[in-house]
Amino acid sequence: MDIRHLRYFLAVVDHGTVHRAAEHLYVAQPSVSHTLRRLEEELGTELFMRRGRGLVLSSAGQALVDPARELLRLMDVARATVESIDGLRGGRLTIASMPSQAVSPLTGMIKAFADRYPDVEVAVVASDRPEDVREALRTGAAELGVLATPRGFDQFGDLHVLPIETQRFVLVARPDVELPDGEPIDISVLSDFRLIVGQPGTGMRRVADEIIAATNCRLAVEIEHREALLPLVLGGVGVAVVAESWQSLAHAVGLTVRTLPTTEVLHVGLAWEHQRLSPAAAAFIETSRDN
Repeated sequence: MDIRHLRYFLAVVDHGTVHRAAEHLYVAQPSVSHTLRRLEEELGTELFMRRGRGLVLSSAGQALVDPARELLRLMDVARATVESIDGLRGGRLTIASMPSQAVSPLTGMIKAFADRYPDVEVAVVASDRPEDVREALRTGAAELGVLATPRGFDQFGDLHVLPIETQRFVLVARPDVELPDGEPIDISVLSDFRLIVGQPGTGMRRVADEIIAATNCRLAVEIEHREALLPLVLGGVGVAVVAESWQSLAHAVGLTVRTLPTTEVLHVGLAWEHQRLSPAAAAFIETSRDN
């Protein structure tokens, strides 16, 4: 058994078929099939069973998943540790982040890290929900994660979490929309406004639903793509409720921003799963603590 066998095995686990695993690995499909057969022969057992066009893990395959992931993580950490013996002069760090928190605070955290370690490549992968961040850490798709939750971090007892900040929710509107001065805004003035909202289950949507219930606001657009919220507001489609992380960007494009009178907040934290971290991940955590 070698590391390549385990990488191919986990690629099939994560992608469901040999074909998709081969595409992910950028290798020919027969190479993946041959490697799986070699691994099964060496272990003396079947790791997968066919179900239609896909594959499902056998009991032996299920037992192999976690040890295989841990071994690959340790190999990556060992390689990165050796490479960084003279300082962090290269390497790659992958961070999973929820969309709004990728705008802020993650951009500022990456800048602080890049100022100290300019030779380390940082990759950010998208995770829509806190559970998606947790899954990215569990599978090794990312070594660190930025998550936001309305209830604090007690439910993430399987992770180490460094609290970063607490974000409120704000209303953004075009400057030609008449909004009163003063913070927070009186939501009664929003009667008859058209509201752009995020998908159900998000903090932004819960605050928007509070406004709709208390006023005559109408839902104009419900959208999952948060990167489209500000362009929709700029286009005059309506006003939008967004996390405070969007505030600086909203100001930069000329939008008016008002805080909202809601108890809903997001607790933002930097999370990781394992004690053994790569030097780049450990340095990122240290930099985040310092800032």
